[in-house]
Amino acid sequence: MGNSVGQRAFQNARLQKRQKAEVLPLLGHALQLHKMGLLPEAQAAYRQILQLAPNQFMALHMLGALESDAKNFQQAEILLSRAVAVDPQSADAHMRLGVALNGLRRHDEACASYRKALALRPNHAATLSNLGNASVALDLHEEALHSYDKAIALDANLAEAHNGRGWALCRQRNYDEAIASLNHALSIKPDYAAALANRATALRELQRFDEALADGNQAIALAPDDANGWLARASVLLQIQQIAHASHDCEQALAIDPDSIQAHLVLGLCLAGLGRVDEALASFDRALDIQPDLQSAISNKIFTLDFAGDATVERHQQARQVWWERVGAKIASGAAGPHDNSRDPDRRLVLGYVSSDFNAHSAALIFKPVLQHHDRAQFEVVCYACSSKVDATTSEFQETADRWRDASQWTEDRLAAEIRADGIDILIDLSGHTRGNRLGVFARKPAPVQVHGWGHGTGTGLPTIDYLFSDPVAIPLEVRHLFAETVVDLPCFVTLASLPTEIPRAPTPAISNGFVTFGVFNRISKISDEAAQVWSRILERVPGSRLLVKDVALDDQLVRENLLARFAACGLPAERVDLLGATSRSEHLASFNRVDICLDPFPQNGGVSTWEALQMGVPVVAKLGNSLPSRAAGSILTALGLPDWVTDSHEAYIEIATSRGSEISELDRLRRELPDKIRSAAASNPVSYGRAVDEAYRAMWRRYCSDGA
Repeated sequence: MGNSVGQRAFQNARLQKRQKAEVLPLLGHALQLHKMGLLPEAQAAYRQILQLAPNQFMALHMLGALESDAKNFQQAEILLSRAVAVDPQSADAHMRLGVALNGLRRHDEACASYRKALALRPNHAATLSNLGNASVALDLHEEALHSYDKAIALDANLAEAHNGRGWALCRQRNYDEAIASLNHALSIKPDYAAALANRATALRELQRFDEALADGNQAIALAPDDANGWLARASVLLQIQQIAHASHDCEQALAIDPDSIQAHLVLGLCLAGLGRVDEALASFDRALDIQPDLQSAISNKIFTLDFAGDATVERHQQARQVWWERVGAKIASGAAGPHDNSRDPDRRLVLGYVSSDFNAHSAALIFKPVLQHHDRAQFEVVCYACSSKVDATTSEFQETADRWRDASQWTEDRLAAEIRADGIDILIDLSGHTRGNRLGVFARKPAPVQVHGWGHGTGTGLPTIDYLFSDPVAIPLEVRHLFAETVVDLPCFVTLASLPTEIPRAPTPAISNGFVTFGVFNRISKISDEAAQVWSRILERVPGSRLLVKDVALDDQLVRENLLARFAACGLPAERVDLLGATSRSEHLASFNRVDICLDPFPQNGGVSTWEALQMGVPVVAKLGNSLPSRAAGSILTALGLPDWVTDSHEAYIEIATSRGSEISELDRLRRELPDKIRSAAASNPVSYGRAVDEAYRAMWRRYCSDGA
């Protein structure tokens, strides 16, 4: 037995000696190839070594590093895990393993590897910077900033740390400071594509679109094989309504990185903007397959469901429940405790309005009359502005508010803390699941009573939001049990600011034209194939009639061509369709003077566009659907005393449009009467509408005081 053991030991020693003799020259050669930049040859040499000596540390380490640099993270992780098993004391191997794990989106494990490396080599700037990268991916932004700051203190010229710091600050909405860090990175490394892509994102958020686009272009030119540059530019193009070009950039990003969460997300937004609803929902689902709790993907899916014809109230609310289960409930579990607001039922209350749309945005036209007509003896108004976009409309809101709070670069934690410190009694969300929402703040419940209304108005799914403003047409009584919020009725779920007095109103254009013009002044994304087919049938039945479509997206030639092709497929030739793009608001409103009857889209109806048409004297045909987005126009028309322009079937919709289109004198009479009819309705009278809102707030507050007594 002893001899057998001794013989095996002797044979192993001889084998190791022979391997060493063979391997060392090969290793030296491989390292030389690596140093010379002959990477494929170096990889082949390292693999040859590992065939002879499977546990040769240096070959495992260096081949793993090469695989990681080539973004072959799966293979890199296998090799580097073997390397650290052979030599657990190698800080470099642990760091390299962290990079591979981070590339595989196993961010917790990456952090653990980086910490092992730092335990062996505490003051290594690159490892600290990499730890920051993994922490950002886990949304641990403060921890990330701490790592980056330590790295920069050790090596002020580490461009990667300045870049990472800039991205972490972006994620915290601190865009000004983010740009300063990214500028520092680029001063060290001018051709740093990743920093340019990140700066493009920060500049976009600050509404500096030309600069953002320039950075995106440069990032792509420097690193065309990096998805981030394409994504940065796509996001800018999307925001400036160059949707078709943005979609192309997303496709380029996905060709490089098929598992890019952000690429699937932005592509979904592009597809939604082009009216390709099912494809958009599929893109959001692909993003959620990769990261199930991605808040922006869930919210965008919720918003896009507004355009889905088969989406019932149940389906809408189930999607909102997903947001709560995957995102909101986790936030709420760590939220602050009870409120110390005085429970006096009759005192002057402090209202807090949270929105990214205190600017020239259609939603602002809806809630501006509400804010302007509160009884100031009963209510103090505080506005939390969450967008960097500032314009003349912003100034109007600043004048309306008793206190104005620029929250555009505040984290959700800070915004929630400021709301508590400001003593807000009733906090109102004006965004729902639209872009720029701060629903994470509402999940923290920083105010005793919370309400959602106007900006989206379809419900949020947050149990921490107590009430939802609506009306009996928009949300029928039989489906209200499906909502997380208690529904409170107003004269109409939305109102609209009065039109500027200088806008001229023309007689019915068919009188002078000799033909009827139907109008669609809605976002292109609202034009479903179903609606396009119905409109084509209407124009077929009304000889000589034309269709005028107006939307800012129509400035994009590819979007125009796509829309005309869709109409042509429905039998509506391009020569009977007029397209208008972006104009000033006064020009936009004056364009209604070219229209005899507006055709409201479905399944998602118009809102502001429906109001504006009616205010300009143009009647609107609307079709009621099953969910709130498909009942908006019906709600508005009913509230204004025009229920006979509302139906729930395609055939009746066609009949209303065609029969009314043949009664030109009656159309002209209605056109002259509509403005006064609208002004007298409670839904559009800002004083009476504001009084109804004030009464609702007071009832909510008294209920809160009573419940806590």
